[in-house]
Amino acid sequence: MKFNQDMAKAGILIALDGLQASSKGARVTFQDGKTTVSDGPFAETKELIAGYWIIDVKSKEEAVAWARCAPFLTGPDEEAVIEVRQVFDMADFPHDVVDQEVVDRVCQSLSNR
Repeated sequence: MKFNQDMAKAGILIALDGLQASSKGARVTFQDGKTTVSDGPFAETKELIAGYWIIDVKSKEEAVAWARCAPFLTGPDEEAVIEVRQVFDMADFPHDVVDQEVVDRVCQSLSNR
C-alpha cells in the first residue's frame, strides 16, 4: 500500500499490523481479583480495531497530518476512524517497572509455566 510505503520512506514507520476478526480472538476480563476469558466473536462490539500503525513523529499535529492522508474509502453510511494516541516511553514509567532484575524475574516465572 502506497501510504505505508510513504511512511516508511519518510523514516517514521515503526510498526503496522492488520488484526484478524474477533472470532479468532479472546477477551481477558479482570474484575474483583478474578479473570474471565471469553472467546470471540464479540457481537456486542460497537467499535472495532482493524489494525494499527505506530509512527515516530515530533508532534501530535504531525501524527494527525499523516492520519488525514490515510486512504480509507467509505460508502454513504459508513465511517472509518483513526484514533491518534501517544505511546508511553520507558522513561515515563517508575524505575521499578523497568528494573532489569524485575523484568528477568517476571520472564523467568513465565517460562516456568
